[in-house]
Amino acid sequence: MRIGIIGTRGIPNRYGGFEQFAEFVAPALVKRGHSVSVYNSSLHPYKEKNWKGVNRITKYDPENRIGTAGQFVYDLNCILDSRKRGFDIILQLGYTSSSIWSSLFPASSILITNMDGLEWKRSKYSRPVQNFLRKAEKWAALHSDFLIADSKGIQEYLLRKYQKPSCFIAYGADLAKQIDESWLHQRQMAKFEYDLVIARLEPENNVETIIRGHLISGSKIPLVIIGGTNHKYGASLKQQYASEQIQFWGTIYDMQMLNSFRHFSRFYFHGHSVGGTNPSLLEAMACYAMIVANDNVFNRSVLEDDAFYFSSSEDIASLLDRKIDRTEFEYMVTNNAVKITEQYSWDHIVNLLENYLLHAMEESTVGAS
Repeated sequence: MRIGIIGTRGIPNRYGGFEQFAEFVAPALVKRGHSVSVYNSSLHPYKEKNWKGVNRITKYDPENRIGTAGQFVYDLNCILDSRKRGFDIILQLGYTSSSIWSSLFPASSILITNMDGLEWKRSKYSRPVQNFLRKAEKWAALHSDFLIADSKGIQEYLLRKYQKPSCFIAYGADLAKQIDESWLHQRQMAKFEYDLVIARLEPENNVETIIRGHLISGSKIPLVIIGGTNHKYGASLKQQYASEQIQFWGTIYDMQMLNSFRHFSRFYFHGHSVGGTNPSLLEAMACYAMIVANDNVFNRSVLEDDAFYFSSSEDIASLLDRKIDRTEFEYMVTNNAVKITEQYSWDHIVNLLENYLLHAMEESTVGAS
């Protein structure tokens, strides 16, 4: 198959979840004999035309000059370019700034959209933006030939809301290797003597709820927060709460370093409340971390009974005040690692994706005849 992947800022990953998805699945599909191209923003620091056998198509992205509107321009440039590429399949990752151009996708290509989470629920967006995202979701759902849902909750929502079936294909992760205690020594931290959050500092990720829970509990163990603070909300959190007890470490991209921090944390707090199967949650599971997650259908569908849950700062404070002995709950960590191996390994995810793409090709051929 000739496959074009659109909707990311590019590979290798320097940004987020969809970029990470593309980083893993695109080279894997190339190894299986398919021709794969990934669209890349002109702002991406990597400039080579090929990465691990994947063709990188770079298109102009003015986001650094005109802000969010630049994403719409970038997506338009990618879609217009796709019209001359002869792709069998265009795999669209997300729809936020591309669905308004839905009518411009090449009619000769099969459009498969990974619908992501419920973007219009994100509290960082104003009411007009939320209303636009509701419409964008509808446009993407109705104009796509096939849909992918990255969680069972999203799959059920799409069927209920738009009467359209979707294929459940989550993000992936592999069990962590090369766990290195030396990263802790560099930060003057001790094993299981700190709690951890790795997240974008946005309201719907409940970072402030987690911080307040720690402060209410009076826990002497520091809370480490890894995530960028170079924006208004992140900067305000850092200004208000940064201390010896609440430590902001900024953004870290080194996966081995992150995996070590996850593995040696006492509790890994996952506050994401909007979206599907979150990559950082799978990575924490793959690192044998003891997870405390926001109580919602997306997190529960992945973790099931193998985590502690919270809905408020008081829930977190109560958990910390219990002074839980990790060894009593080691079965949770083990069960989550088994889930990674059996349900979320990258090899398994690529198998699901390849089979679905082939299914779409077959269905489209039958429909055309």
